[in-house]
Amino acid sequence: MNHSIHSADRATHLKIVVMALIAGIAVAGFALSAHQGSEYTQSARVMKAGKPVVLTSSDASIVR
Repeated sequence: MNHSIHSADRATHLKIVVMALIAGIAVAGFALSAHQGSEYTQSARVMKAGKPVVLTSSDASIVR
């Protein structure tokens, strides 16, 4: 039994790569399925510039 990755043979390296690939696919699949099941959606709002507004210390707005 080898306890070092440096002295492992080719088959061991291949097993590690395959297991990492499977784990990565599983995590990505879980993330996508959790994301698509979400009921919260985001939408962009467009705000158009209107007349200039000045705020004072009394929090009353003045339109000039």
